[in-house]
Amino acid sequence: MFHSARIKLTAWYLLILMSISILFSVAIYNGAKSELVRSLHAQQFRLYYFDNPELIPAPPHISQLQIDPELLSDEENRIKLALILLNLGIFVLAGGAGYFLAGRTLKPIQVMVDEQNRFITDASHELRTPLTALRAEIEVNLRAKDLSVEETKKLLQSNLEEVINLQSLSDNLLQLTQLEKSKGQNIFTQVSVSQVIEEAVKKISSEAKKKEITIRSEVKNYQVLGEKNSLLQLMIILLDNAVKYSNNNTLIKVTAEKIDHKISLKVADQGIGINTKDLPHIFERFYRADSSRTKQEISGYGLGLSIAKKIVTLHSGIISVKSNSKGTTFNVLLPILPKQ
Repeated sequence: MFHSARIKLTAWYLLILMSISILFSVAIYNGAKSELVRSLHAQQFRLYYFDNPELIPAPPHISQLQIDPELLSDEENRIKLALILLNLGIFVLAGGAGYFLAGRTLKPIQVMVDEQNRFITDASHELRTPLTALRAEIEVNLRAKDLSVEETKKLLQSNLEEVINLQSLSDNLLQLTQLEKSKGQNIFTQVSVSQVIEEAVKKISSEAKKKEITIRSEVKNYQVLGEKNSLLQLMIILLDNAVKYSNNNTLIKVTAEKIDHKISLKVADQGIGINTKDLPHIFERFYRADSSRTKQEISGYGLGLSIAKKIVTLHSGIISVKSNSKGTTFNVLLPILPKQ
């Protein structure tokens, strides 16, 4: 599709450029022809004057002198040939330049369409899994003639879990869409980093207690310019991710320090780590590592870190990750408010 579009766009570029070139060539030809006729008349006048010096008092008008038609025709043909060769050169150069420019023009569109197609494919795949489970369970139990109340409750409980998963997926997809549309439209205010982290820890504390994980926060009261709910969501994602992939009875450490004109927020766990080959992809939508971090039964659709990166990007920040067998550390750099 994009190849044919590139050819068509190149053809339009060529049509426009060659139309302009031909118009200029016609104008140049007419001007050159007029100048040629004038030059030949002047040459004939000088020759006539040189051969007839006795006509000095009353020489003939320059336009009355005859020009050799063969000489005029030869010179006109030379001008035409030069202009044709020039237009052929312009055609070749413009074709190459137009093809290159068409490729550069369509490249962002192609990337966007490919990303959109990949997103639709991935989302469809993720939606199909819980829907298939729902349908299979319902169909199987509908065929059962002696379904008890207890079995019905178990079926409804299982169906409810799948519905919750679908709702979570749809909420995350909606949030991703809203983050992508809200570029440059957010209203930023002064936000306390310590307050955001404190609220995030409270929301994650129940999950941490189930695994007897301690969350230790060592954060000063730095101020950043941002959207509080988004930053809170960012910290919840990072802390929830750390809890999910941490072993029981371990420590998650949250720190913040000032580096130049930025705040460095770090969430470090003592979990199972991320395989080196997975590190470049963990912020991609629907990406979940296939090796070390999935040895445990972890729920989710691989959208959390993608949302986190979108939030950081909207705040003109940078998010990075380091990991080994002893744990993983996420580092978020956010611009700090002046005078801190």
